[in-house]
Amino acid sequence: MSNLKAQLTLPAASPEAEVRQRIGITDITIHYGRPYVKGRAIWGNVVPYGFNYLGFGTAKSAPWRAGADYNTTIQFTHEVSIQGNKVPAGKYALFMAPEENGEVVIILSSNTTSWGSYFYDEKEDVLRFKVSAITNGTATEMLTYRFDAVSPTSATVSLHWDTKEIPFTIDVAVDEIVMTGIRNDLRNPKGFQQTTWDSAANYALGIGQLDQALEWIDASINGNFFSKETFVNLSLKSRILEKQGKTEAAQRILKKAIPLGSPDELYRLGIGLIADGQLDKAVDVMQANVKNNKGAFPGHYGLARAFSAKKEFKNALKALEKTGPDTPEHFKPRFERYREQLKNGQDFNVKL
Repeated sequence: MSNLKAQLTLPAASPEAEVRQRIGITDITIHYGRPYVKGRAIWGNVVPYGFNYLGFGTAKSAPWRAGADYNTTIQFTHEVSIQGNKVPAGKYALFMAPEENGEVVIILSSNTTSWGSYFYDEKEDVLRFKVSAITNGTATEMLTYRFDAVSPTSATVSLHWDTKEIPFTIDVAVDEIVMTGIRNDLRNPKGFQQTTWDSAANYALGIGQLDQALEWIDASINGNFFSKETFVNLSLKSRILEKQGKTEAAQRILKKAIPLGSPDELYRLGIGLIADGQLDKAVDVMQANVKNNKGAFPGHYGLARAFSAKKEFKNALKALEKTGPDTPEHFKPRFERYREQLKNGQDFNVKL
């Protein structure tokens, strides 16, 4: 009878769960069993304080498995920093040893396949650090891991169970990881495409690595079998040079780029200049868009936006009135509102 029962698929008392969060391009994954409180005294009872012999296995001084059944595991696709401690990419068992005073020892172990912590071995520790538990006013019935606070470069992971919360912070060197990946991509088949070099230069510009950005965009423009001058790489080089304070050189490159731009490309460039506060340049680009592309949408509309940003509202209104029959239908209802704002001396780029 016991053999027959072992073959059945039955509900687990503590269901498995997995929670994942991406920081930059790094995935953090926690896999764990979720026990219920079920009216029990949890802290100091179901979860004993400190390190203990659990009555089975080889560990004479074991932490809590930080979940139920198999080891709770935490996995990182790139190197991270946990509470200021660097941890290589990989998969680790996650153990905890709460203390009665509210402190919690958290352990990352290389042993990820054991049942609980019965076979815990301190020699397999990869990292050990302390945090402070938080006592909450409301209880969590089912043990839960959450990413409670997430920023572009970090996340706070918290275990919630009963009335306690146990948080720890994971930081990710996003720009460093991305740049390392880009350098590798430029050496593999992706690097045989011009657009890869454009994208690489654009990312480097965005994080302020201007010399690297210039090197990569120059590779797109000259010296490789795929190299050629395009609106994308020339306008990007102009932006890099502008950031380096090389204004005259930036202007020369921009003049080369403008004749190569489509109506949408020139419009986006102009909008970027408005956002950067380079309003005279924005007007020049939008005027060139109207001239080079014979007033095709969004030429006059973009020019109206540039004049509006300069608070030249009469000129903006004239440009707006020249938008032609190729204007997309979903834009037309907005124009009446924009006209009213311009007549009232209001920049319609600003949402009111």
